[in-house]
Amino acid sequence: MEWWNHLWLNEGFATWMSYQAVDSFFQKWNILLDFLENTMSTLKLDSIAGSHPIEVEIHHINEIVRIFDDIIYIKGASILQMIHSYIGAERFQIALKKYIQKYAYSNAKTEDLWVVLEEETGEPFKDFMSTWTKQPGFPIINIKHKGKGIQVEQAQFVLDGSSRAGLWDVPITLRCSSSTNKFILKHKHDNFDVCGERERGGNIWIKLNVNETGFYRVKYDKEIKTRLQNALEANEFSSMEKIGILENSLMLSISREDTLASLLCIAYTCREVADYNVLTHIQAITITVYHVSIDATPNLVADIKKLVTKILLPPTLYVMSHFQSLRH
Repeated sequence: MEWWNHLWLNEGFATWMSYQAVDSFFQKWNILLDFLENTMSTLKLDSIAGSHPIEVEIHHINEIVRIFDDIIYIKGASILQMIHSYIGAERFQIALKKYIQKYAYSNAKTEDLWVVLEEETGEPFKDFMSTWTKQPGFPIINIKHKGKGIQVEQAQFVLDGSSRAGLWDVPITLRCSSSTNKFILKHKHDNFDVCGERERGGNIWIKLNVNETGFYRVKYDKEIKTRLQNALEANEFSSMEKIGILENSLMLSISREDTLASLLCIAYTCREVADYNVLTHIQAITITVYHVSIDATPNLVADIKKLVTKILLPPTLYVMSHFQSLRH
């Protein structure tokens, strides 16, 4: 790195590569689920007032120690994962090889990486990635149907619900039932001619942030959210995406972007899921909701307790029956 404000080039890359290496050799370990958990924790950290950009201006040696944190390590790794997912593993690997060869035995700065990626992909990385490294925070993407396509709008996501003026160039991936699309949201809002399959009828659903590789939150309108819940109940998503949907709903509820009822509906939709990682997340969410409700809505505690029991009972019975079968 050329100077300490480019620290993330060392530490973010090292963090990202450590997960990629393990996943490459031991895919059954599902190490990227651990990466997702770290990303989700850093999204929380980056949504509060005390956050800072990935590129932090360092003017004195005494300032260096304060920047060794999860924003540098995990957010840095997460935006690399976002780029990797958006342009594809092969093109990213080719660009990364050229970057390493070009700056071997020398120092590099953030812009040097973007230039190499631009040369390889034709995408304007130098322009749009500065929105991710030079300002704190991240966006929430609001999506709704518009004509035969979709309308998306961004705003800075803040956990306390306050208003801030951040604006990003957002590389967005999405699934429309069986098809996959991607685009870059460069403005406050825009329309995209994708997911037109819904015009043909049927339960055509939309899911933004494929495999949870994007560093942003998503808020769906009522129609899209209903179809997403139907797809969730039909087991259309991977464990990683189920966890992402649950976490996204929890954070929207905490920030008052969505209701507690919506969160509980999504958790209830996952009641038949027999996956340890998803169930652990559901358990953490339901326990959080229960403890919050004791103080906030004591008159609803009994009803919420019944609902939590309905959510957790099916997987509990499944685990019990599984262990009993192993004993015989």
